[in-house]
Amino acid sequence: MEDNENIPTGTGRQHNPDRFPHHVISHPRSYLRNRPMEQIVVLITGCSSGIGLSLAVRLASDPAKTYKVYATMRNLAKKERLLDCVKGLHKDTLEILQMDVTDQQSILDARHRVTENRMDILVCNAGVGLMGPLEAQALDTMRQILEVNVLGTISTIQAFLPGMKARGHGRILVTGSLGGLQGLPFNEVYCASKFAVEGVCESLAVLLQHFNIHVSLVECGPVNTDFLDNLQTAKPGEAALQRVDEHTRSLYHTYLKHCGMVFQNAAQDTDDVVKIFLEAIQSASPAFRYYSSDALLPLTSPKISAPDGLQYIRTMSKIIFSTNEKEEQK
Repeated sequence: MEDNENIPTGTGRQHNPDRFPHHVISHPRSYLRNRPMEQIVVLITGCSSGIGLSLAVRLASDPAKTYKVYATMRNLAKKERLLDCVKGLHKDTLEILQMDVTDQQSILDARHRVTENRMDILVCNAGVGLMGPLEAQALDTMRQILEVNVLGTISTIQAFLPGMKARGHGRILVTGSLGGLQGLPFNEVYCASKFAVEGVCESLAVLLQHFNIHVSLVECGPVNTDFLDNLQTAKPGEAALQRVDEHTRSLYHTYLKHCGMVFQNAAQDTDDVVKIFLEAIQSASPAFRYYSSDALLPLTSPKISAPDGLQYIRTMSKIIFSTNEKEEQK
């Protein structure tokens, strides 16, 4: 879990958009040709596991030492896994920083420890999930999802954006989700957070093209990471779930079976997703939206062909619930 909130006033280090020197960069390869002695500075949130860890390892292990990677995580006790993965290949290319994206001062402290005093590529990857009937979710739990996934992303961007604007270049990559493009039952709060991230990124992309700053979303489907282990899920037998009506519990059980089938048949390894991030990082003209897999694309056609939204709702309901009902009848 990683990401945060807003610029504090009157406490801690004051935000100074001019503290980063002015450099010009088009894209990583041309940048290397123009300034061969300088590494490309990258900060990644949520590096204790999953996509963030794999991306940090890939960039920091580059034989040409192209990148200087600042891998951040909320709990530094989890850094050993990252260090084991790089296997000593990270001399001069990797620094691990403590950064809690729900703590504004923590974000500013991490920014202060970037010794190059600039940020070329910012990767907002940290996120948490929540699954279960809406009636079973506690307000504090729902608030945490929004704090991490939405405000955490916004606050991390806030901290580094003024410097990027001042230098007239930068890349912002955000780990998106198919749950940010289409509603999924029993994921109401998670989807709400990811829909919000889509809106933030799209709005920023329209503006930041005027500053030569590229914003890209990498839309991920199911990925074999610790995300599922860390996913907050309403489990059978829990008191909160038992208070939900029987029909909803039955549909939730069907949905969990559907999720199991999807992960079994279509889940990607993190290395596959990292390749998409590298494409966005290395492209001279990066796209706004990338999809980590062609196997699971959002159901955009029902939304476009039937703007009233009913076709999408019926289609998704059939995919999730009807298929599983037929399996149970066999």
